[in-house]
Amino acid sequence: MQGVVIAGTSSGVGKTVATLAVLRAVEQAGLKPLPAKAGPDFIDPSHHDAVAAAPSRTLDPWLQGTEGIRRTYERDDGDLRVVEGMMGLYDGTVSTARVATELDLPVVLVVDASAGMESVAATALGFRQFAERVDDDVDVVGVLAQRCHGGRHENGIREALPKELTYLGRIPPDADLEIPERHLGLHLGRESAVPERSLEKAAEPIRTEQLLSVARSPSWSPPQDREPEPTGKRIAVADDPAFAFRYPGSVRRLRARAEPVTFSPIAGDPLPDCDGVYLPGGYPERFAGALEESPALSTLAKRAPDGLPIFGECGGLMALGESLTTTDGDSYPMAGILPADIEMHERYQALDHVELQARTDCPTAKAGEQLRGHEFHYSSARPGRDAQFAFDVTRGEGINGDQDGLVEYATVGTYTHVHAESGAFDSFLESVERYDG
Repeated sequence: MQGVVIAGTSSGVGKTVATLAVLRAVEQAGLKPLPAKAGPDFIDPSHHDAVAAAPSRTLDPWLQGTEGIRRTYERDDGDLRVVEGMMGLYDGTVSTARVATELDLPVVLVVDASAGMESVAATALGFRQFAERVDDDVDVVGVLAQRCHGGRHENGIREALPKELTYLGRIPPDADLEIPERHLGLHLGRESAVPERSLEKAAEPIRTEQLLSVARSPSWSPPQDREPEPTGKRIAVADDPAFAFRYPGSVRRLRARAEPVTFSPIAGDPLPDCDGVYLPGGYPERFAGALEESPALSTLAKRAPDGLPIFGECGGLMALGESLTTTDGDSYPMAGILPADIEMHERYQALDHVELQARTDCPTAKAGEQLRGHEFHYSSARPGRDAQFAFDVTRGEGINGDQDGLVEYATVGTYTHVHAESGAFDSFLESVERYDG
């Protein structure tokens, strides 16, 4: 399948809006675009999902490995895979440049043109030539001018570009295209979607034919997909703004091997009849009062001592603890299954890719196994003196800098988000199969 990577010169340059405009422009050309996100982000894909007819796929070599991102790239049927990058093109250990290289895809560079013309071309050329300096096989093929007016402004940029770089259009300045932010990143797509009229206007100046001309199909053959064995079990999956951060690949894995049943703890839904529970990350601190009253969390507190397998990631860990204190100083009782009090902070406490080694058998790994994941949280956990940990942290912060994964009964809660390619969800389903509740 043909594809392109929409990369930026830096964070905040407007990659998400540019990606949305490209998705819409390709759709207007009568084709089916397939969105994806380089890196571990949950929020940008929620905006892709709001405008595309296909789910946005996660492509992160650290989380999934090279074969994993290639399998994911070829998932779904469509005409063009549009991959939004992360940070600046070359930034990070797992950079957009690395994703583009491992997928063998051309890069379209988003450059802020709000205060420049010829300098936009100079910037883009520098990004193209930098690949040669670092001996990286990155192919920067074109430019999208962000916050660019038409007429003389646009013409000046286009005429200054060297022949190696194709001018692919502009994103006009429009206050309605600015997606509001909160801690952890942008607002979710379901909360603050780009207005339809503004998105249509943003898509008009995209030069779709030129974009399709620089896109290409990767040179590698798709790795074989693994056929998972079904378990016949039911997994309750929390699904609301408090628990909104989950990878499509992880949900797909659960669906392939079990029957996921969604519920909303903040809406007062009872816990569904189930053999295991998955609480993804999200924004539990925004709904702490509703979680305090949640009948589902009360039921979890009663069933956990009986051995019900429960897996909580970040926000899930927070909801499974003893209490949650917001930045206003208000404290709310949580499920009380894991021995830790959680406190929110104004500044993030961890942001990085993570590597864990299992200290003992737990619901998501066997002793000695390694898991790779990602952490990004503004809260800290204060474990009790009798707290037991499932993992040693070999990269990242975890819960206390050295360990992650509080365990109690058959419940595990981590600050680390993992992808299905890590094997954690298969291990979780094996623990569900062993449960005789």
